[in-house]
Amino acid sequence: MTAVTTADTRSAHRIDVALGERSYPVHIGPGVRHLLAGVVAELGARKVAVVSARPRDMLPDPGVPALHLQARDGEEDKRLATVDRMCRAFAEYGLTRADAVVSVGGGTTTDSVGLAASLYHRGLPVIHLPTTLLAQVDASVGGKTAVNLPQGKNLVGQYWQPTAVLCDTDFLATLPEREWRNGYGEIARAHFIGTGDLRGLPLVEQIAASVACKAKIVAADERDDSIRHILNYGHTLGHALERATDFALRHGEAVAIGTVFAGRLAGALGRIDEAKVAEHLEVVRSYGLPYRLPAGPADAELLELMRLDKKAMTGLAFVLSGPDGPELVGGIPESVILDVLAGMPREE
Repeated sequence: MTAVTTADTRSAHRIDVALGERSYPVHIGPGVRHLLAGVVAELGARKVAVVSARPRDMLPDPGVPALHLQARDGEEDKRLATVDRMCRAFAEYGLTRADAVVSVGGGTTTDSVGLAASLYHRGLPVIHLPTTLLAQVDASVGGKTAVNLPQGKNLVGQYWQPTAVLCDTDFLATLPEREWRNGYGEIARAHFIGTGDLRGLPLVEQIAASVACKAKIVAADERDDSIRHILNYGHTLGHALERATDFALRHGEAVAIGTVFAGRLAGALGRIDEAKVAEHLEVVRSYGLPYRLPAGPADAELLELMRLDKKAMTGLAFVLSGPDGPELVGGIPESVILDVLAGMPREE
């Protein structure tokens, strides 16, 4: 893969997702978007489709003829109709399996473009240029692509690993404050799945540590058969909160609340002590993240939404801390879950 050699990218990190012949690099740092032309050239792609939720003047030159499609970040466009629209545009442009797709945007754009690339001609190479903190620390890495159904989040998708991921931190300069919180929700969750304490580190180091943690887990379990479940720490309640608030709570905000809940549930089950339970709240609050349940949704509604979680194959399951680290735990009585929900702080 093209090395980081330009003057503004020499300080970048490179992390490899080790998947044999399908291994790929994740470059992290200022200016790494300009590696795109080299990645495209190495693929031998004749042309590309660039699906972007960012203005054209922010996009790097792919080095080959390009179709530019406008995207829009947000859960409202993360649906099958969006994938259909992209694939039709690919066909009209004449993309073949000798070409490639480039995504430029946040996590919802990464997810939907990745799914479109995986389906068109049964799979085209895709290169991700994530432009939000959330997408850089999580969504762009690992090969999960999915869109939502009215019944739940990420219910239609598949695994399709990218060719490369270019996490250019220059993209983050224009993020609004709430998008920073959205990304820090995933970084706070990473504290409990193997990154260690990232608080106080430079941003590039926080992103690199989060990506390295995920890369190691994905390399060990690409398709969610075992250890990869721990990446869903805080997500079971988090996804339910997104649905219950009609996505008024952003993903990272909801995961932060779900992380506090996961700590309390693990404590209620005797898996961790009170100090570890308190650490969950401390870490979440230190990033300025929400930790209270929103005022509207009833506990029974949240429980019903959690039953739609993909991990709930034979009943509700949660990723919880324990004496041997985080693991997927099933068979938890619903009465215990409701008791913990009832004890959570709630917005007035």
